[in-house]
Amino acid sequence: MRRAAPPGRRRRGAVLAGGLAGALALAGALAGDPASVRRARTDPGALSLLRAAADAARRVPYEGRRFLTTRGGGRAATSRVVVSHTPGAGIRYRSGPSGEGYRPESSAGDTTGFTPATLALLTRNYAVVRAADGSACGRPARVVEARRADGSPAGRFWIDRDTGLMLHRELIDATGRPVISTGFTEISFTPSPVEPSPLGRPLGGPSRFPGATAGDAEESAGARTAGAWGERLDRAGLAGLRGRGWPVPKELPGRLALYEARREHGGGALHLSYSDGLAAVSVFVQRGALDERGMAGWQRTVRRGRTVYRRESLRRWAVSGGNGYVYTVVTDAPQSTATAVALNMPRGSVPFRTRLSRGARRLASAVNPFD
Repeated sequence: MRRAAPPGRRRRGAVLAGGLAGALALAGALAGDPASVRRARTDPGALSLLRAAADAARRVPYEGRRFLTTRGGGRAATSRVVVSHTPGAGIRYRSGPSGEGYRPESSAGDTTGFTPATLALLTRNYAVVRAADGSACGRPARVVEARRADGSPAGRFWIDRDTGLMLHRELIDATGRPVISTGFTEISFTPSPVEPSPLGRPLGGPSRFPGATAGDAEESAGARTAGAWGERLDRAGLAGLRGRGWPVPKELPGRLALYEARREHGGGALHLSYSDGLAAVSVFVQRGALDERGMAGWQRTVRRGRTVYRRESLRRWAVSGGNGYVYTVVTDAPQSTATAVALNMPRGSVPFRTRLSRGARRLASAVNPFD
């Protein structure tokens, strides 16, 4: 006859099982199951609302106050910024006396968090459906949800009923709690005065090494997109880089798929953008070897023989080296996502004498937390 385990052992087993189930559920919050989601039906009307929101971000003039809140490890961090959008010119961000910058009109649609590529990933990994109407910023809004295979919401979006602009959006974990929230606290649709095109205007000072500052100062650097990054790379360009040994994975852990790649003018670094349709991850790739002396103040993790430096403030950072390259990972998703990506980037023993720490300082300017 099989004897029952002692009560203490049963309790410990239950805790371990619950912890593993919780960890798997949280991982599933950022990675859909495409095979299962195919059995759920995406509502074409809900998808049309998201497409219209991306279009509204380009054509609707507005000004207001936006926030970004990320939660993790029992803590929350929030950044705020004043924004104004002039169609044809771009979006102006202002978070302090020196924290001002523009994004060109070609990127304006990104403020909804969606492009045609990320919408395709969203519908591949989740079912997109309508939810009950609500409100945001005191304005009536249509609500759209991205749902997992089990029917639970993974993302929720509030779209202004009158203008079609995205007012608020959330990324939700498996327990039903938002881990990322961003949107407007105030908004006005009064047209702003037409200003000269900012594209030729110098924008602020030099950006900082990722994680060297926190809070609004960090995000001010993130808002200065001074055009250091070249045009988007097409398939032929990516194939050429891969042929010369540059590591450009098509997919990353968590069903994150590459949807955009840009190369810095001069060819010193790549900016790779990945998403599953909800969570977004930026990976910066530079030639060289990581100078660990420049990582003072970062948390050091060694897994499977690989060292990753990580830092968590408003955004999650993870830095690793290997195969003659340095990888800087930046995301709003939980720190485990950033660390997993850094751990899984290609590694090897190709020797390079260049040691990088200061060289990464310009990278923060390519990531805007309010996109």
